[in-house]
Amino acid sequence: MKKFFLIFIPIILILTYIFYQSDLLPHPKYTNDDFGIQTYKSINDQDHDGIDDQSDIVQNVRKYIETKPQYKSKYYQGGYPTDHYGVCSDVVAFGLLNAGYDLQILVDQDIRENPQSYQVEHPDKNIDFRRVRNLNVYFKRHALSLTLDIYDLDKWQGGDIVIFKKHIGIVSNYRNKKGITFVIHHAYPHQLYYEEDILEKRNDIIGHYRIS
Repeated sequence: MKKFFLIFIPIILILTYIFYQSDLLPHPKYTNDDFGIQTYKSINDQDHDGIDDQSDIVQNVRKYIETKPQYKSKYYQGGYPTDHYGVCSDVVAFGLLNAGYDLQILVDQDIRENPQSYQVEHPDKNIDFRRVRNLNVYFKRHALSLTLDIYDLDKWQGGDIVIFKKHIGIVSNYRNKKGITFVIHHAYPHQLYYEEDILEKRNDIIGHYRIS
């Protein structure tokens, strides 16, 4: 029996480590207060609901992921998904929409007025705002561009937008034990958790923005 436990326990520890690193197990969450970081609040309230934009975005993104959208890339005539499916860009689009920023309108307008800034041959307002490359151009032009150094802790705040080479998400107001922020995102089918501790695992961050 003792020999069995000596073999079994290391296996359990190894599996736990693998599951933890693969985000199959939830990671402990910490707040700004745990690290003495002041929470950023925007001076703007785009939709005049009494909630500053930064806080509004976080709240709205949480409401969106509570619907547990299923990952599938589809085209929608009205632009925004209406059937509980979605992709990574929809997390951002819905988070900003209910804070007063309609990316479908904003991105389409910017593409048509500044076509030289985008690699869009035939503008389509129903899909252009759901493409990561277009969002990166739009935010680079119209949002505050921030550090890409994830260890510059106080510069990463809940409600910020983080863009990877082929992915996008909203920065969470929760952090890991090192103080590095989680990301609220939708990356693949059957994703267990929409809020994950992924920044240290990525080496392809190309944008970090704040809308207001």
